[in-house]
Amino acid sequence: MTQTLGPVMLDLEGPRLRDEERELLRRPEVGGVILFGRNVEDAAQVRELCQAIRRESPSLLLAIDQEGGRVQRLRQGVTRLPAMGRLGREAAVAPEVAQRLCQDAGWLLGMEMAACGLDLSLAPVLDVDTGRSSVIGDRSFGASPEGVTRLAGAFVDGLHEAGMAAVGKHFPGHGGVAADSHLELPVDERPLEALRRHDLMPFEALASRLGGVMPAHVVYPAFDHRPAGFSPAWLGLLRESLGFKGAIFSDDLSMAGACSAGEPAERARLALAAGCDMLLVCNDRAAALEVVAACEGRTSKRAARLRYGRARPDLDALGALSRWRRVHARLEAMAAD
Repeated sequence: MTQTLGPVMLDLEGPRLRDEERELLRRPEVGGVILFGRNVEDAAQVRELCQAIRRESPSLLLAIDQEGGRVQRLRQGVTRLPAMGRLGREAAVAPEVAQRLCQDAGWLLGMEMAACGLDLSLAPVLDVDTGRSSVIGDRSFGASPEGVTRLAGAFVDGLHEAGMAAVGKHFPGHGGVAADSHLELPVDERPLEALRRHDLMPFEALASRLGGVMPAHVVYPAFDHRPAGFSPAWLGLLRESLGFKGAIFSDDLSMAGACSAGEPAERARLALAAGCDMLLVCNDRAAALEVVAACEGRTSKRAARLRYGRARPDLDALGALSRWRRVHARLEAMAAD
């Protein structure tokens, strides 16, 4: 029988577990932990932290945002990755070389994160860069839906080679709005058909290869008045029209873009009712405790399937792999450009 997880993914205060966090992680409603920059010192410390978390609750799903560029929480003891937009620019010059490099980058990232004890990096970004969104910007593989699909698909293939699931974000596309959903609730006024021809293309093409999808805290009023992560219409489209069968992760329910949905417990209720499987509640412990209490008795099978299932690579032995050495050198050089 498939194991289930609680539907809440929490953050931690620092690089080591506190006593009150140990107790919280044993709550059945807690299904995962996401690490931020304040939780990491270097790769060896992250490995020790993951081991400490698993001693409290072995089944927890452990995640990190490790996209590359400005969104790379762990920087010491692992490869410094360029922003994915840098790989997109490479594709304009040498498309086949860039596609292979994207696959290699996904493989290297998956191997390094698995070696650190993590199950997931919440990547890749599937947003198409329209030049409007500073919060997306060079996190995107580029300005062409076809190019994003091709390069992100190669990155997903590389993650799968390393035994790690891919989580595409931010459905149905955050690249068309200037506002930052961390700070306010963006509204994308484009008609649905325009979104289908542009932003939705990477999600539609890659839906069957993604283990997870994270919807955006963005309103698309041509389709629904609710932000995508609280919208049964959008998440129903993802399931029914795009055929997505994996886990849906809410974006952080403490972000300003989520607060229009009400108090923390109400945000949790609406996100679950819309179709989310795992709720992220970060940078607000009081809100997290409220959401945990509101999720009593709730579980998710889909998220449980995303745990890393292979024997983990040895962090200290990755340098013995010729592929790792080659890709590490290339990506670090690009990150330094």
